[in-house]
Amino acid sequence: MSGHGGGGAIISGIGISEIGRRTGISGVDLTTRAATAAIADAGLELAQIDAVTSVAGGEIPGLSAHLGVTARWHDKGVASGGLLAPVLAACRAVANGEARHVLIYRTVLMMGGTILPAEGARAATASADSEGPISLPGMEWMGPLLTMHAYSAANWLAMHCRRHMHLYGTTKEQLGWLAVNSRRNAALNPDAAYREPITLEDYFSARMISDPFGLFDCDVPIDGSIALVVSASDYADDCKNTPVRVEAFGGAPVGGTWDQRPDYPKMASVEAAAEMWSQTDLRPGDIDVAELYDGFTFLTLAWLEALGICGEGESGPYIEGGTRISLEGELPLNTYGGQLSAGRMHGYWIVHEAVLQLRHQAGLRQIAGAEVAVAAVGGGPIAGCMLLTR
Repeated sequence: MSGHGGGGAIISGIGISEIGRRTGISGVDLTTRAATAAIADAGLELAQIDAVTSVAGGEIPGLSAHLGVTARWHDKGVASGGLLAPVLAACRAVANGEARHVLIYRTVLMMGGTILPAEGARAATASADSEGPISLPGMEWMGPLLTMHAYSAANWLAMHCRRHMHLYGTTKEQLGWLAVNSRRNAALNPDAAYREPITLEDYFSARMISDPFGLFDCDVPIDGSIALVVSASDYADDCKNTPVRVEAFGGAPVGGTWDQRPDYPKMASVEAAAEMWSQTDLRPGDIDVAELYDGFTFLTLAWLEALGICGEGESGPYIEGGTRISLEGELPLNTYGGQLSAGRMHGYWIVHEAVLQLRHQAGLRQIAGAEVAVAAVGGGPIAGCMLLTR
């Protein structure tokens, strides 16, 4: 195998805080716990961390000083990658010798939020204990959707999903298998928000959110924090745990749109996946485990097609019955329970789980012999993905 985009970077450490619903724990405390765990997991000391960064708009002011980290590299942001942008920036920085060890975190609070519902809410959501408003390339395209009273991502992605159904015959039952599979996997994850099994009958009887999405098509808001340490590849021999190599990565360029693509209902995941595959000799058939964004069930279908795991319009039949995507199937999918059951961490639990699987540390949900994992995050005009290897 040969990696060209991410070949100079490894993920050396991972950390996760308590995960729960309305925990009452502050964002600073959750982040401190995840960050401290990730640094220790990497076998590093605070003094060795060159930078602390997060998703644009989600940084906690003064966190570096709070942790005791002296910044020697500053994330100026990248023009692609969406929610994974700081991870991709860190990979480039360590590959280019600008930094050696970079800590990246994502912290969410149920009572924070990213859509500001009323005048005056901005101050509350921008506090140090809040997730903070997200500002990402492509958000300017929300204007036309808001004028149509489509105020939620559930509305926006429901339109994508309905179009996919019209074009390819995708069914709601096929979507349901993603929800059932995620909950089945979450039962093996002690950190997951919801672990009780659900059936297709439960899925169909759940209340409607935005047609065709019902309650179980939507991810679960939680409180929590996840941190990663991205290190230069020559640190691999000194890692406390098995290092995970960033084989390749891709991000969608700035300037995308939610609803004006000529190939609608495709999304920026198409461009991100194409860039990632251009950097490696590995192919979709080499993937042992797939951790794919499921803020809504349809986003997982979009990633399956964008990544070339199945053909255009074939994602519904691909997941039907839930056998192929089970832990024992040919492509184990969202092995930790996904955002649908474990909880909404904006894709960072996806990367965390991919690392655990490649280290062979995922416990009861471990995929035997996993060597290659894909972690794909985002939807609409914002997308990033990584191919990781043991």
